[in-house]
Amino acid sequence: MGRVTETIDALAGLIAGGGVVVLSGAGLSTESGIPDYRGPSGAARRHSPMTYQTFTGDPLARRRYWARSHLGWRTIARAAPNDGHRAVTRLQGAGLIDGIITQNVDGLHTTAGSGGVVELHGRLDEVVCLDCGNRTSREELDRRLREANPDFDAAVGAVNPDGDVDLADEQVAGFRTVDCTFCGTGMLKPDVVFFGETVPADRVSRCFAMVGAARVLLVLGSSLTVMSGRRFVLRAAKLGIPVVIANQGPTRGDGYAALTVDAPLGWLLPALADRVAAAAPTGPVGAGAVPAAVTPAAL
Repeated sequence: MGRVTETIDALAGLIAGGGVVVLSGAGLSTESGIPDYRGPSGAARRHSPMTYQTFTGDPLARRRYWARSHLGWRTIARAAPNDGHRAVTRLQGAGLIDGIITQNVDGLHTTAGSGGVVELHGRLDEVVCLDCGNRTSREELDRRLREANPDFDAAVGAVNPDGDVDLADEQVAGFRTVDCTFCGTGMLKPDVVFFGETVPADRVSRCFAMVGAARVLLVLGSSLTVMSGRRFVLRAAKLGIPVVIANQGPTRGDGYAALTVDAPLGWLLPALADRVAAAAPTGPVGAGAVPAAVTPAAL
């Protein structure tokens, strides 16, 4: 228990002064039933990720995407915030978190009640027309796809982190896509950033501004493999802003961290929220009081 208490105390000391910006990744949502690709509960990628260029340029690939996503969406739609999401909301409500940058497209931070969330890669529950720009809900699209494909069903295996399932070509054959109802012919796309597509510049600028104004950058559940998220850790390190990383498994940002913790976030974050709520603010601890890393073996 002593090592557990030391871990919580170290984390609490770093965030107790407030000014924290959270950068979250897929590892925060695994306990909501959404797997990640790289963590302990991750699934090996069985097919190449959809690129923006393929989606817009290949009708057959687009049909395959929508067939797989149509089935996978059921799992995403049922997902609910877990204890980790709720703990982040508690910490924000206590005035310690100034903002949240999430790489996830599941919308669970907002569902849990957090505000000031910048969804770096968009949201899977929203759909955009690439021709006219009209936005609609995924729920509406799901209804339309069900009506267009009343007999389409397949045994759903593991759902991928990006919200689709693997289907054989013969299962996809005959699936009918639908167009935008607003302009009549526009191509619909989930309002998320595909591979090969850039995050809107104003969104990136807003995130850099948040990180630049932070006292601490708290990374939750991200392996930081992709530069889209890792760049914010690099910016914080360049500015001398302490980086704290809580993730199951190593990350590509560990070398920049003042503290790394390898533990399930559904346990760690509620314990942290309880610790901070129970104690008077003490401000950040000195560098000598912070262990370089805490691992499951130590816990």
